[in-house]
Amino acid sequence: MTTTAAFDGTQTRDWMRRFADSVYATEAELTALDQQAGDGDFGTNLATGVRAAGLLLDRTDESAGPAETLGIMATAFLDEIGGTSGPLFGLLFQALSRAAAGSGPDLTTAALADGTAAGLAAIRRVGDASPGDKTLVDALDPAAAALRAAGTEPPATALATAADGAWQGVRDTASLSARMGRASYLGDRATGIPDPGAVGIALFFASAAGAVPALGPHLRPTG
Repeated sequence: MTTTAAFDGTQTRDWMRRFADSVYATEAELTALDQQAGDGDFGTNLATGVRAAGLLLDRTDESAGPAETLGIMATAFLDEIGGTSGPLFGLLFQALSRAAAGSGPDLTTAALADGTAAGLAAIRRVGDASPGDKTLVDALDPAAAALRAAGTEPPATALATAADGAWQGVRDTASLSARMGRASYLGDRATGIPDPGAVGIALFFASAAGAVPALGPHLRPTG
């Protein structure tokens, strides 16, 4: 990936395609995680979302800018996906689209920071979740912090740092007791299992640099 001052429409679309590839490659792993700590449908729901978005992107002119591409992602996840995960991811894409629309023709690091922060706020408001509750917020919160701290770094660099923060957040969820969703009813049985929604967030940010072929290397404790 080229390191530029902002992502143009093609780069943004390619990022979304790589996210879809990451989801398809890890769908079985996501499902296995969610079978241990959720309803067992997260992998399927996320794959349905990126598939619906891909169909919409295929019908969109190649000249579409970042705001339109991210808006298409939001539409797919908000309108096509059931359960909890679809609307929450949709809120993130919607916030990123709005921030992109206000940043000019290309997607800047500042817009990524603003959009991620707004998406986090919306998700926390709707889902009533906080860091430490063992939800996707535990990955999104450090990603948002990394983007806020990125300053004038180019998007590729800022997103790589955000992905690192998100993956650490994912690993941290393994030691947390869930206070939200179905996992909260499982008690200690969910301990040691990373939150699938948090994994999905990390996949999104990591896919800016390249598709993620497997979760294993990212879920192992570091240090």
